[in-house]
Amino acid sequence: MGAVVIYYSLEGNTEFIAKLLSLNLEADIIKLEPRKEIPKKGLLKYIIGGLSAILHHKPELSNERIPLDKYDTVILGTPIWAGTYSTPINTFLSEYKMSGKNIILFACHSGSGANKAFNQISKELEGNKILHAIDFVDPVRQNLEQLENRVVALCNTI
Repeated sequence: MGAVVIYYSLEGNTEFIAKLLSLNLEADIIKLEPRKEIPKKGLLKYIIGGLSAILHHKPELSNERIPLDKYDTVILGTPIWAGTYSTPINTFLSEYKMSGKNIILFACHSGSGANKAFNQISKELEGNKILHAIDFVDPVRQNLEQLENRVVALCNTI
């Protein structure tokens, strides 16, 4: 059994960390793709994304069915929107009922909300073992070496 990194990223921050994790763990990687994406810029990004997250919307995903039975470890990554996890992650959690998996959570944000989101996701993932939860503040704007060191340190504990 192996590991898979499953993530959603709107602006590239979560994708950046997902790729680092996948590379260091030699894990498969799957980006969740909503059929209809929210705007990437401007005020509508915050209004639509934030409101959708608060209301726990579940956008339809265009991904093919993910064969989770191939993996014993699932690394789940999300941006933080309005203090919670993103709506594509909400869809994933709704459509894939996992049990007995080792779970690593990671979140990217610009200031706060990760702990609340981790608590919410953990409730959705009852029956699994949450190994780690780690957050990154604006990773594409941070020192690459420091980020890589944090990711490598996390990977070494798995």
